[in-house]
Amino acid sequence: MFRHFRSRFLVPAWAGVSEDDSFFVSHRFQHDKHHGGHHDKHPGDEMFGRGWRDEYRTRKGDIKFILLELLSEHPSHGYDLIKEMENRYGGFRRLSPGSVYPTLQMLEEGGYLKSSQEGGKRVYTITDEGRELLAERNQQENSDSPWDAFKSFMTGKPQEFIELRKVATELAGVIVQVARSGNVARMNRVRELLEQVKQEIYAILAEK
Repeated sequence: MFRHFRSRFLVPAWAGVSEDDSFFVSHRFQHDKHHGGHHDKHPGDEMFGRGWRDEYRTRKGDIKFILLELLSEHPSHGYDLIKEMENRYGGFRRLSPGSVYPTLQMLEEGGYLKSSQEGGKRVYTITDEGRELLAERNQQENSDSPWDAFKSFMTGKPQEFIELRKVATELAGVIVQVARSGNVARMNRVRELLEQVKQEIYAILAEK
């Protein structure tokens, strides 16, 4: 069943997208195509790509299992799922409607969820097939639930890690501003400075 689910929604292998991300990418593309682009774009995305900001998702699997895990506890509608995700992750991992709703739709089409209208909202409920898919995934991941995987990911991530991410985010935004200025001399100076910093970081990494 697990392989059957993945094969229905993955983009082709020749597209160069990893198996973990292809489900998300294919539906994100369809959503953006109809709504004029990304809705939650971050300044750093232009420099580093979306993957640098979504490290947890790309390393620990995709969103569908997180949604299945939440829905295995109780039925919910999309907005509640987004808020619950933010609450559990302490703001570290945010989900946009553009990623949640297409995934819910595909899970429902695959028979892993069912939905009904209640009070003007669409409420999603996990099916037996959905629970089986989630159990298979957890078994393949050494019995870790998505929440266990997240806690494992965060192990050894002290405040210094958070601060480093913050500085990287700010730096990415500044670099984008420099690039958008159109000032060639300024861009060359910044590029040379970044090359020096990069070499210094490599030297730090080489230290024992």
